[in-house]
Amino acid sequence: MSLIRCCGVLACLLPAAAFAKPIAYQGGTAVMGEYGAGTMQEFQVFYAPSYRWSAGAGHLRLDDEDETFSRDISYVRGNLLLRRWNLPRAQANVFAWGGVGRAAGDGFEEPRTAWNAGGQADYETLRVYSSLRTDWQYARQAFSHRIDTVQLGWAPYAHDWDRLATWFVLQGRHYTGGLYEGVEAAALLRLFRNGSWGAAWVEAGVTQDGALQTMFMFNF
Repeated sequence: MSLIRCCGVLACLLPAAAFAKPIAYQGGTAVMGEYGAGTMQEFQVFYAPSYRWSAGAGHLRLDDEDETFSRDISYVRGNLLLRRWNLPRAQANVFAWGGVGRAAGDGFEEPRTAWNAGGQADYETLRVYSSLRTDWQYARQAFSHRIDTVQLGWAPYAHDWDRLATWFVLQGRHYTGGLYEGVEAAALLRLFRNGSWGAAWVEAGVTQDGALQTMFMFNF
């Protein structure tokens, strides 16, 4: 692939490949979901009036590994693109977000106001992907949980804009607040496809404990 063609593909592909980011593209809607067997399940919908910010709502379910407590958190949230680097053969981004909602669960009787804050930094080419993400959930006198996730991905081939992209991804995740002891590692297969209708991204694999880990995102 020539440098000119590579730059052209990246200019089209990488902004649309915001499948792994909280902001897709200007005027776009992102529907996202994640399922981690025995640990967390989350569903989100965001709309981006600008490529710099988006807003929406979500629901998060957290369960500790010993099945002694759970949290259900519904929230509204805003996402902000703090910085983007469009490099000749790569793109890098820094995002931040924050929100508020209501939480119910074990260990406290009445629903509580819950706060959410987090951020993500990522770097990607057509063959390499990396990201570092942190997400904090807090309710006064009830709970404080932070989920830190690092992902490293490799694509066996450089894909064109309208072709199926395949990625092999290694993930490490650390939970605070008694959700999981140690680091939860996972091996994942990611499939991504652009089209005139938008973009679709699906990811599935298993953790070192043999638990199912799946994620999806649709941009339209």
